Amino acid sequence: MITKYFVNSSAENMRLDHYLVEQLSDISRTQIQKMIRKEYVTVNGNLEKANYKLQIDDTILAEPMEIEPEIDSIMPEDIPLHVLFEDDDIIVINKQAGLVVHPGKGNYTGTLVHGLKHHCKNLSTLNEALRPGIVHRLDQETSGVMVIAKTNNAHSKIAAQFQNRTVEKTYIGISWGIWKDKEGCIDVSLKRNRKNPTTFCVDESGRNAVTHYKVLQEFRYMSVIEFYPKTGRTHQIRIHAMHMNHPIVHDEKYNGGVNRTKGFLPEVQRDIKLLLKKMGRHALHAKQLSFNHPVSEERVNFTSELPQDMQSIIEHMQTQYG
Repeated sequence: MITKYFVNSSAENMRLDHYLVEQLSDISRTQIQKMIRKEYVTVNGNLEKANYKLQIDDTILAEPMEIEPEIDSIMPEDIPLHVLFEDDDIIVINKQAGLVVHPGKGNYTGTLVHGLKHHCKNLSTLNEALRPGIVHRLDQETSGVMVIAKTNNAHSKIAAQFQNRTVEKTYIGISWGIWKDKEGCIDVSLKRNRKNPTTFCVDESGRNAVTHYKVLQEFRYMSVIEFYPKTGRTHQIRIHAMHMNHPIVHDEKYNGGVNRTKGFLPEVQRDIKLLLKKMGRHALHAKQLSFNHPVSEERVNFTSELPQDMQSIIEHMQTQYG
């Protein structure tokens, strides 16, 4: 149940998180800050940061979020990491599909962070304890290039580049259907879906999200697209692709699952369903990441080849439906 609060003069200029700590006495400040960060809290219909200073007559809506148990420490685990580059300040990896980036509900072991703790002597500590070194993230099923910070200096400098949108990102996705425009820009805002808080949706009152795209290959039922996100919203490319009515192949969460084969010839349905079953995840890969090294300040560029599961789908579609 969503709770509504009206700010009076006694709370004027109080920080948003401090105010909610007083109102929600059974929830810790850390959890409240997480609620704000994950967009379970709005002020006058807008998303604000934890340090937002309240004004008289502000209306706060707080939606309950399932509280995750606290984890005292992360034990190192010998998880295989495909390291593309490493020095004293950063480590760049090619994350495999299926690997969760950091601990959370239902994933308290076996994450990338557990593997990093085993591999690295030091990781930055600017984040909460469950996310050491994590400057940005990829979805569990998305493969590809990620940079992790070993020092707080590296973390703050790379994070600033993400915030200032000077980091260049390129993704390869396989989407359903043939795109009318072979290149263009998707500029629609995104907001957490109140009916299903694990997803996001297009909403003009949400956060600005911009993705450029270019069609690389077309087949009868699918297309290979290069995406260049200029912002870094959660699930951004996946939602933008769905918004264009060309969701990412095998993305069950955003209308790209096996139901898209309805209406295909029976033999085509069977063929494509078998392909998707073999891949077992949505067809999205972070191909390239470019930023200024936090110490040398030189521009560095890291590339990850398309994984075999996606390559196999492209080759099959090219042979059978090209």
